[in-house]
Amino acid sequence: MSNPHHQARTFDSGNDRASRRQLRQSLRQKRRSLSFEEQRQASERLALNLLRHPDLHRARHIGIYLANDGEIDPSLYIDLARKKGIRFYLPILHPIYPGKLVFSPYYDGVQLTANRFGIPEPPFPRSRRKPAWALDAVLFPLVGFDETGGRLGMGGGFYDRTFAFSRIRPCMAPKLVGLAHDFQRVEQLPVEPWDVPLHGVVTDKRCYRFRP
Repeated sequence: MSNPHHQARTFDSGNDRASRRQLRQSLRQKRRSLSFEEQRQASERLALNLLRHPDLHRARHIGIYLANDGEIDPSLYIDLARKKGIRFYLPILHPIYPGKLVFSPYYDGVQLTANRFGIPEPPFPRSRRKPAWALDAVLFPLVGFDETGGRLGMGGGFYDRTFAFSRIRPCMAPKLVGLAHDFQRVEQLPVEPWDVPLHGVVTDKRCYRFRP
């Protein structure tokens, strides 16, 4: 696996969209190039870091994702945490409020259907779905991040719109933790006005904690 310091890069301007797009493409290609064994080892180390993460010790309802596009895989953590009684929920594109997410229970045997982005998601349940504020923690994939809490996602803004309420009522917000391979850390990323602050980032090598 590559030395993360070799991936460091600084943006000169928060408006440098071309640089963001280029960096996004580069990091996505880097994680897609990992071998099956490298991904498996990263998943194991991620699971250990999540199991002992202090922000997750009391969490019982956690939003999670299914890895694709080379994203670091939280599936081993899901298997281990379920044995401790933790329940997981997958994000669903909200059918009524465009650009936002709602969360549906994720359990063995649940039927998954690809959404318009090709990402598998469970059905939209009217009674068992979880609104964003009702979760204890949400673990979501990052394309890039820095050590001060700057982050780079896929550019859709779904998590920012869904958790925008956390700026007004931080006491109601779940712990928001990004997951990534450690080589996805870059030197500095611009923070946009609409970016919802993270509580931390967990990688296959370490935990980064921030103060939103």
